[in-house]
Amino acid sequence: MIVTDTINPHPLKHVAIIMDGNNRWAKLQGRQGIAGHKAGVERIRDVLRACQDQGVEALTLFAFSSENWRRPPKEVEALMGLFYAYLKKEARKLAEENVSLRVIGSRKRFSKKLLRAIEEAEAIACSGEATLVIAADYGGCWDIAQSAQKLAQKVALGELAPADISEDMLSQHISTADLPPLDLLIRTGGEQRISNFLLWQAAYAELYFSELLWPEFDASALRAAVDDYYRRQRRFGKTGDQVAKEVVRA
Repeated sequence: MIVTDTINPHPLKHVAIIMDGNNRWAKLQGRQGIAGHKAGVERIRDVLRACQDQGVEALTLFAFSSENWRRPPKEVEALMGLFYAYLKKEARKLAEENVSLRVIGSRKRFSKKLLRAIEEAEAIACSGEATLVIAADYGGCWDIAQSAQKLAQKVALGELAPADISEDMLSQHISTADLPPLDLLIRTGGEQRISNFLLWQAAYAELYFSELLWPEFDASALRAAVDDYYRRQRRFGKTGDQVAKEVVRA
């Protein structure tokens, strides 16, 4: 991959996407909302392949938030059905394409049938060099809380002193701890917020908001986001001049 006018020397390894706009896309087509979600599921395959072409090692998709349970019961049921169908249909394809699958989130409210499908899919697609992460019944606040709970258990057992708890320790227990740090967070659909997604991980991620609805977001749209990423100056607290000098030296 070659990007013109590159000022960002940090390789893009981890991309996350808030897949927004499925219902609005369906309404524009004169169809029921679930048709938009079905179209959105089909888009995952194209975007995952585009990420692989760009050398991305991990793609994390926000499929269902912990707040999405508040949606109408019929819509929730349909979304769970789509999730189940995706797992059953795509797990072996992912394995064949050298992609590991991971599902992050609470899982406490999933049916036993869906839980089995998740476990089976993760077992089938478990040794790929690239990783597809599906965030389902997930919230960034939940992720930080469950990390803190694990550290609190160590404190209760006398294995850790409260004063020794650090940011690094919390990071080690976040659900994506073993993946590359998040570089780029994309949201489709025109909204400009991150909606409780990867709050800890997004601390220094670049944010990219697309007006395209998720079913419209194709490989070319992903490439445009990647190009934009490489044209940004990632400072991590330094001044622009410091970063520019480092780029020149590199």
